Amino acid sequence: MSIHFIWNCERSLSISTSCCLVLKYKLRSSSVRMTCATVTWPLVLVLVLLCIRDSASLFLPDSSELRKLLSRYEEEAEQKGTSNTAGNRTRRAILWSDREEILQLHNKLRGGVYPTASNMEYMIWDDELERSATQWAEECQWDHGPQDLLMSIGQNLAVHWGRYRSPSSHVQSWYDEVKDYTYPYPHECNPWCPERCSGPMCTHYTQLVWATTNRVGCAVHVCPRMNVWGEIWENSVYLVCNYSPKGNWIGEAPYQHGRPCSQCPPSYGGGCRNNLCYKGERTHAIFPHFAIFTGFSPSVCFSLFQQSSICRAAIHHGVIDNNGGLIDISRMDKLPFFVRSTKNGIESLSKYKAGNAFTVARVKEMTADCYTTVAEICPYKEPNSHCPRFFCPENCKAQPSYWSPVIGNKIYTDNSSICKAAIHAGVIKPNGGFVDVLPLDKRKSYTGVLKNGIQSERYCSTGILEITIIPDNYV
Repeated sequence: MSIHFIWNCERSLSISTSCCLVLKYKLRSSSVRMTCATVTWPLVLVLVLLCIRDSASLFLPDSSELRKLLSRYEEEAEQKGTSNTAGNRTRRAILWSDREEILQLHNKLRGGVYPTASNMEYMIWDDELERSATQWAEECQWDHGPQDLLMSIGQNLAVHWGRYRSPSSHVQSWYDEVKDYTYPYPHECNPWCPERCSGPMCTHYTQLVWATTNRVGCAVHVCPRMNVWGEIWENSVYLVCNYSPKGNWIGEAPYQHGRPCSQCPPSYGGGCRNNLCYKGERTHAIFPHFAIFTGFSPSVCFSLFQQSSICRAAIHHGVIDNNGGLIDISRMDKLPFFVRSTKNGIESLSKYKAGNAFTVARVKEMTADCYTTVAEICPYKEPNSHCPRFFCPENCKAQPSYWSPVIGNKIYTDNSSICKAAIHAGVIKPNGGFVDVLPLDKRKSYTGVLKNGIQSERYCSTGILEITIIPDNYV
């Protein structure tokens, strides 16, 4: 006797599921007929019960035995992942909390690279990449794959066993390869950039911070037995992260160096978030945790006679309201006349005679790191330049002079570290604070002096900056 089962489930318009079981068998004798029927009925019952989990309108008698049997098969079906019918809930290979932590850490690390990146894109989660990562993680092979997919995606892997480690800890370990990596500056790429990694591997780091990679999807899978470089690890936790578009192209730098968000692709429309090119948000570029503004636009400037009240002029122009506030002032050359106008409840006077002038604007603030220089942010230009107010972090005093030099005394070269020069000048303490700078024209010489625990250098350069202290009670 041979028995063939044809399982056919069709969903009706009423959302209910009709299932039918067709049995085809060939009997060699009539004496076998009763035996076959007796054997097949339990199988029919099992398959009908399996069908119930996909049905919205099927009723069964209230039987504890049936409920136990049904629950057992439901658990097995969920564990094996055998049900792919539309409408069933998909079991994800990564917890939502782990997914969010991985994504946030990626963007935090990408936004904080040094040297700073001008074209680093914001990364989002991709469900298709997560599914492909899941499929590979379930293979439990300690190797990159599958090979046909690696042509179009990037991939980072990690595995551990024993005590618990969060997936984000592996992401951080990938990034920590930065200690062995030397960024290739543009002048070193002729046209191919050198690959300089002093450790066993840096490609996890470079893939993580590859500027044009803007999608990631990861999966975590527990492998009962996994061959890791010739050793069998039992119950090892396998993390697979797939990236798109792929990075690690030979001869290319992972990103372009420059002011954050200054070279974003046009598709981002000028949007920037946390130093990352971001769609749908027109904010300013920021260093970690603080806003950065680069100067001010002509629309916030306006000319005033120098005998005008600064604060009333600021209210007149709408820079502050009657509650007061901080304002930025820039002096100007003489103007031939000044026109009367009434704005924001204040009437200005006219003067048809030449006089010195100034402009008012809202105070712009920027958070610098220990390596930020005036040459990067607001280099000197004729007849004058305007810089934002900088907020310096703590611990800049301990940074090596190679990365954050200080050249001069009271007046410094524009390639000096702003924050270390501020500590040297005594306008802030090593725990940080606000600093104002004024770019000036070049000087012939700069002296080196040991002050406040920082030894400045003697040098000649093309620009200087002057640092002014900010009141301690400013918030």
